[in-house]
Amino acid sequence: MTVSIHQPAHLPWLGYFDKIAKSDFHIFFDDAEYSKNNLFNRNKIKTPRGELWLTIPVKYKSDLPICKTLIDNSADWKKNHWKTIKINYSKAPFFENYSDFFEKFYLQNWKYLSDFTIAMNKVISELLGIKVKFVKSSELKAGGKKNEKLINLCKAVGADVYLSGQGAKTYMDEELFLKNNIKINYQKFSHPEYKQLWGKFMPNLSIIDFLFNCGGDKFKMP
Repeated sequence: MTVSIHQPAHLPWLGYFDKIAKSDFHIFFDDAEYSKNNLFNRNKIKTPRGELWLTIPVKYKSDLPICKTLIDNSADWKKNHWKTIKINYSKAPFFENYSDFFEKFYLQNWKYLSDFTIAMNKVISELLGIKVKFVKSSELKAGGKKNEKLINLCKAVGADVYLSGQGAKTYMDEELFLKNNIKINYQKFSHPEYKQLWGKFMPNLSIIDFLFNCGGDKFKMP
């Protein structure tokens, strides 16, 4: 059984969901430490003026895991995010297919960052036709640090194959995984080019750019 493990991210890019789709089990690594300037609470969309970041404000505290990071709801970020999305994607071919879902999602009350991002990513996976089992690492109570933590998470769900991103090759202890009877496969993903609004194609944007421009049915399953 193949497992992928990744910190829950805000409206992540297409490659994030490709990794999930190539797994039997996906673990949201929500008890990893939260860090600033990451994609845990932000991602990019496309506008007529180029890239624009959508950032969820958080109450940052050092050494706090993602699952305990609070959203700063003192400003109406949900209304602003939805307004920004609507302005820039209302003319996209498939916007109306998903607009009701996203609008209702943004109207809900969210206290913790990971509650919002995990719930959103589960539903987006459904919209893309991805059928895998999901679990949060905080529920598995797996100990260890770095590679040991990943190995213990794999063991906790009975996985014998760990699907890793290409960027992790520099710090993966492959021998340690093999000693624990877990094979490492590295994700092979080539970003497809598709028709977008607002001129020249821009890769690596939030998944909503793909959804609104192409529709979930165009997502190619492995």
